Amino acid sequence: MLRKPNEPCWASTMSSPKLKAYPGSHITVTFDAGRCLHFAECVRGLPQVFNVAARPWITPDNADAAALAEVVERCPSGALQYTRHDNVAETPPDPTIVTTAEGGPILLHGRLTLTGPGRQPHRENRMALCACARSAKRPFCDNACRA
Repeated sequence: MLRKPNEPCWASTMSSPKLKAYPGSHITVTFDAGRCLHFAECVRGLPQVFNVAARPWITPDNADAAALAEVVERCPSGALQYTRHDNVAETPPDPTIVTTAEGGPILLHGRLTLTGPGRQPHRENRMALCACARSAKRPFCDNACRA
């Protein structure tokens, strides 16, 4: 997706064309492939739901909604999100937790608002921000530092 002149580089990532919904009976999981950094918290947490060898690779009905929500909340990049059909929402930590790793992204977990010139504020609970300034998806990390 091409940016308009003077548009921040993250503007096109705010509504990713790679966002896909996986509806279940009690919870819907969404996945943004453009933000996934392959930490694999999902696969390790609930392999019966997150199976990269299967299609669809996310099957929300293979686990309890509360257990699935807990695993989705471990996704540090925010690539995985959920909407519970009983309207129970993610409660981010307060204060916000900032984690850095040598040669990796800056991980944020809390009540976050992403803003920029001429853009509406965008609420998030989890983000992986670029620390190397080489990401094509800034402010989000795309693992350019590891390439």
